[in-house]
Amino acid sequence: MSVLTVLWRIMRYLLLRPGTLLLLCISLALWSYLFHTDDVKTIVQSMHVMKGKNDRDLADDEHVSRTWEFRSPAAAVYSVQGRRDHMEDRFDILLADTLNGSHPHIFSIFDGHGGETAAEYVHTHLPAVLQQQLQQFERQKENSLLSHQSILKQHILNMDKELMEKLSASYDEAGTTCLVALLSEKQLTVANVGDSRAVLCDKDGSVISLSHDHKPYQLKERKRIKKAGGFISFNGSWRVQGVLAMSRSLGDYPLKRLNVLIPDPDVLTFDLDTLQPQFMILASDGLWDTFSNEEAVHFIKEHLHEPHFGAKSIALQSFYRGCTDNITVMVVKFKKRASKAPGQ
Repeated sequence: MSVLTVLWRIMRYLLLRPGTLLLLCISLALWSYLFHTDDVKTIVQSMHVMKGKNDRDLADDEHVSRTWEFRSPAAAVYSVQGRRDHMEDRFDILLADTLNGSHPHIFSIFDGHGGETAAEYVHTHLPAVLQQQLQQFERQKENSLLSHQSILKQHILNMDKELMEKLSASYDEAGTTCLVALLSEKQLTVANVGDSRAVLCDKDGSVISLSHDHKPYQLKERKRIKKAGGFISFNGSWRVQGVLAMSRSLGDYPLKRLNVLIPDPDVLTFDLDTLQPQFMILASDGLWDTFSNEEAVHFIKEHLHEPHFGAKSIALQSFYRGCTDNITVMVVKFKKRASKAPGQ
């Protein structure tokens, strides 16, 4: 018997075993799934595109040629269109007059989807309306029943009503996230709708979440959607009605009419004397697709000395890691505060 005959019999024996056939089928299925999945294709392509590039190379790349930025002594923003055809992120900073304390500092990020109409409208109107209302509140707060929390919540809900009327009239299905932080002398108030996110680094270097994403797979959100007669399905990510990858937003009138999507913000307040913060990061989900909260805080700590307080470096690094979305990063640097005496 020849050697070839022996080898053939061994191969045939192995291939015809049930376990071997099952393993072969599983391997083929995994191969087919991986290399026909857009997310994996994007990652593989990004690895080839980014190989050997540094931040300076990236700044010259056609993908990041469209950028927006802002710098002040206390805050900086860097925003990159990235690999998207259009820029749907918006940001705004309204700094208070520190001499008369007319209103808190207002920091906001709006990440649009389905077009830029919703994000542009909210960016144009909400911060200005908040500023006006907060100025009035500061003058009358001794006799007012309002608070920063109630003002934020009410004006975000009012903005959604305005937006719904405007967009439904023109059959525009655009929507946007809404992340707003009010910074006064002793407290920080953060309102969030959607999946833009804010985190803070305290005096000890610990990471404090200032907001929580609104995602369809979360138990509370899933129950609410189901109760309204809706559903969630997986298409690359969990989506409301198989369409939207967040469970709350401003705009999105077709889903709002089905009652499966709501504009209600979560509003959280933090005591600055207790936290003794070093800095906070507000960013669209383009950053959080590639950085965890802990990674982002650690990265900014290492780059806080830079002109953009690390906002530019981390936005470019997110792009380097393969982010396919718009990326907007805002870093707010806090002044050092006197520590509380024991018992205070």
